[in-house]
Amino acid sequence: MAELTSNSLSTGRPAEAPDRAPTIKDVAERAGVATSTVSRALSNPDRVNRVTRERIQQVAAELNYIPSSQARSLSSGRTLAIAVLVPDVTNPFYFDIIRGTQHQLKAAGYTQLLVDTEESSEMEQDTLSKMRRSVDGYILAASRLTDAQLAEAAGSQAIVTINRASANAPTVVIDTPGAVVQALEHLTSLGHSKICYVSGPPTSWSNAKRWKTFEEESRERGIITSRVGPFAPKTTSGAAAADAAARTGATACIVFNDLLAIGMLQRLRERGIRVPEDMSIVGCDDIFGADFCNPPLTTIASPIEQAGRVAVSMLLSQLNPLQGATNRRLAVMPTHLTVRSSTGPAPL
Repeated sequence: MAELTSNSLSTGRPAEAPDRAPTIKDVAERAGVATSTVSRALSNPDRVNRVTRERIQQVAAELNYIPSSQARSLSSGRTLAIAVLVPDVTNPFYFDIIRGTQHQLKAAGYTQLLVDTEESSEMEQDTLSKMRRSVDGYILAASRLTDAQLAEAAGSQAIVTINRASANAPTVVIDTPGAVVQALEHLTSLGHSKICYVSGPPTSWSNAKRWKTFEEESRERGIITSRVGPFAPKTTSGAAAADAAARTGATACIVFNDLLAIGMLQRLRERGIRVPEDMSIVGCDDIFGADFCNPPLTTIASPIEQAGRVAVSMLLSQLNPLQGATNRRLAVMPTHLTVRSSTGPAPL
């Protein structure tokens, strides 16, 4: 059977071989939209509704359309590859970030290279050095680099960070410190006056910000606070975290992330400490599984996939400044508290 080209899809007949490269006008005509809509869908997909965006992306793929900016990149020796670095690829929190960056990069014609830095600043720095010639830029999720290391890297390479604010690189911040305030208000409304913060990795920028907010807001509300940790952000650290939290006498805990909180739930159940009757637990990230653990976890939720998409848009504006995109330096993703069964009234 003769192979049909993309042009035959609408006519049912094999199309003649094209005598020129497809243009943005070709894509617009085939998709039934304006050329400006095609441009937005391929360079800044979040500004176009999903149905239209997906139709345009499908047509562009069928026509093998290459945006002019990418054609220039190819002729100038660019790799059209972006490295996305995450501290732990097994952590479900990063699944949505990876999905968001992947979708946005694919729409822009870039390849995503994923690197697990294993919570190691040394591995992260080594990756930045070794991949310098292999990629056009980097997205660093929850970077463990110091300010000085990040400044040095951003001085010579296109970099955007997620959950790691820096004066030297554009960043996307998920406002979990703001949701810590919501968590405290929720717990105090339930009568809790002794609340423990269960700390994550000492090199985590977001961990430091959450603790600072927790400490300041608790002081204003007259809450008796304690802090345990640091702990690795994994379920396997939950047993030690639960034991440490139980020793503080707190009736509620705000935990660095959901994995650690879920591990705590398991250990507290083993010890006969009831959740939420004896101790309330609040996690962070609203990962897959947080709603069907035992009990379902009250947690801080945020548009994680959207954070990945925004990070890519900010990076591409560095790589293609002539496209007219705003050179955005900071994007803040909103958060909210999702209340489930792991929080309840303070014990009498």
